[in-house]
Amino acid sequence: MKQGNIGVTTENIFPVIKKFLYSDHEIFIREIVSNAIDATQKLKTLAGKGDFKGEMGDLKVRISVDKDAKTITVSDNGIGMTADEIEKYINQIAFSGANDFLDKYKDDANAIIGHFGLGFYSSFMVSKQVDIITKSYQDAPAVKWSCDGSPSYTIEEVDKTERGTDIVMHIDDDCQEFLEKDKIESLLRKYCHFLPIPIAFGKKTEWKDGKQVETDEDNIINSVEPLWSKKPADLKDEDYKEFYRHLFPMADEPLFWIHLNVDYPFNLTGILYFPKIKNNLDIQRNKIQLYCNQVFVTDAVEGIVPEFLTLLHGVIDSPDIPLNVSRSYLQSDANVKKISSYITKKVSDRLAGIFKNEREEFEKKWDDIKIFIHYGMLSEEDYYDKAKAYFLFKDTGGKYYTLDEYNALIKDQQTNKDGQLVYLYANDPDAQYTYIDAAKQKGYNVLLMDGQLDAPLVGMLERKLEKSSFTRVDADVIDRLIQKEETKREKLDAERSDKLAIVFRSQTPKSLSSSGETGKGAVDFNVEAQALGEDQLPVMMTQSEYMRRMKDMARLQPGMAFYGEMPDMYNIVLNTDSPLIRQVLEDCEQNTAEALKPIEAELRGLNARQAVLRQEQDKKKPEEITQEEKDDLKKCGEDIRAEQQKRDDVLKTYAKGNDRVHQLIDLALLQNGLLKGEALTRFVKRSVELIK
Repeated sequence: MKQGNIGVTTENIFPVIKKFLYSDHEIFIREIVSNAIDATQKLKTLAGKGDFKGEMGDLKVRISVDKDAKTITVSDNGIGMTADEIEKYINQIAFSGANDFLDKYKDDANAIIGHFGLGFYSSFMVSKQVDIITKSYQDAPAVKWSCDGSPSYTIEEVDKTERGTDIVMHIDDDCQEFLEKDKIESLLRKYCHFLPIPIAFGKKTEWKDGKQVETDEDNIINSVEPLWSKKPADLKDEDYKEFYRHLFPMADEPLFWIHLNVDYPFNLTGILYFPKIKNNLDIQRNKIQLYCNQVFVTDAVEGIVPEFLTLLHGVIDSPDIPLNVSRSYLQSDANVKKISSYITKKVSDRLAGIFKNEREEFEKKWDDIKIFIHYGMLSEEDYYDKAKAYFLFKDTGGKYYTLDEYNALIKDQQTNKDGQLVYLYANDPDAQYTYIDAAKQKGYNVLLMDGQLDAPLVGMLERKLEKSSFTRVDADVIDRLIQKEETKREKLDAERSDKLAIVFRSQTPKSLSSSGETGKGAVDFNVEAQALGEDQLPVMMTQSEYMRRMKDMARLQPGMAFYGEMPDMYNIVLNTDSPLIRQVLEDCEQNTAEALKPIEAELRGLNARQAVLRQEQDKKKPEEITQEEKDDLKKCGEDIRAEQQKRDDVLKTYAKGNDRVHQLIDLALLQNGLLKGEALTRFVKRSVELIK
């Protein structure tokens, strides 16, 4: 027996491995199995070159767990090692300046293994002792190497007749969960599912005599051949779909896929699928699996794949990305950046190709793939320039247009008096039908923008497209959505217009949420009277484009949350050209004339007096105005407000008893989904009474 110390310049290497790699301690199985695969592959390579002429036998890697002995054993029948090779590859850890190394990488667990060839030593993260029992394919005695987690080791000759290596890990007391069969099998399927040599873990079972019993057949973990390693020309659509179903058994069928295959200036293979995304973006992430030579590395691929493409599903395999790398390393590595750019280009080229050659098919899938394109245009400045060639608008009629096509379609009709192109859009065609119809009657086209990212997309497009703005179709009455030259219509005088607005404003809900529930104060109403034409509705309700957009953005950006807490603001527009509104006004004037006559006379006198007082004071410097004069003007203002309140009370009393006023307001609320509960019941009952 030979004894010695492992070639490190400090005795702290094992505590460091245990301490700083503890959070990732499950990767020990990946490292040890990967070494076994390498040893087996090397034997196949030697046999292919004629350097090994013996019988290779059934090449497999076997893993076994012995709960009683508290061991995990990984066995291969690869090339094995001689005593000299153990000395070279196991005992001499390939680094110098150990103290500097420990200082530099004490907070970077992955770098310890990945950069310094310590894959085998990851076994000590879970083991209090590790044995290597190995016999080389060459004519050399079998040997056993043992180490108890200190720099000292023993090596001795042993009896072993079969070629290959057994790694026996004596599991530490605080890592007993790794002695559970289900735990090891899940890790093997996670990390070793696509390795090129069969990996056997126990035996398959079958149901017999009311219980599960083992058969003689090996339970092979990696039963699926990695599709990405094949040539695209040798694969059919069904092969890609079947592989996707294997990766994501519960997912819907993918929209399409991209097969990556490049060997210069870096090596990269893989298959990326465009999934159907229904709602929450976050739960769609981390569905790209990263491999290094078919060994699973991670499914957190930020930094390797551009952020917007983390919504894709699939696999990427590149030997140019080390098995163990830190996030900061990924973000700064030149190869990783090249891979990221390449993937973006391949995805863009694929989309452009489908659009160019199969536009009808592209349009059919647009509603599903637009979220990827929108996300890319919003998050990657360079991607906008690539994507604008195949970015599509969809209108409320279901037709699709490129940016240039849509510009040509609307530029004549939808350019306002200031030369700005106005893009009208809706996000709920049913709820906004009236507004869409009014726009179409004007010859306007209305886009459908109901996607998860359309709110920020609108803002981005306004910045990108020259002299263009986007306005939701219910943001204003039709004549003001795209302002042309002034439309000459007969207007009410200011006094009658104010009177009409007061009547309706007094009957709008004082506290109403956007869900229609009263008492929450989440909706504010402004009322104005305007001549809209006899063909328009008597009452229209619109919502400020700016405030609505800010509230939409607040749902996506936490920093804008204060907008989300502000009330929804609606504008109720009374169409003074409508016979119904004129009837309300005439009826109001008839029924309130006697009560309002003295109030209005008093108001006229007070307004005249206020005008005279202001005129007199405007002629003087501030310091020349006496306190008595100031008090007179203040008292006049108070008297005016008192008379106005009397007038408002008269109009409010009239409005309260006018079913037509309530009915018109409720119709506007109903049209915007704001009439619910008790208010809706009252509306229905009133409607029945009115049509009797």
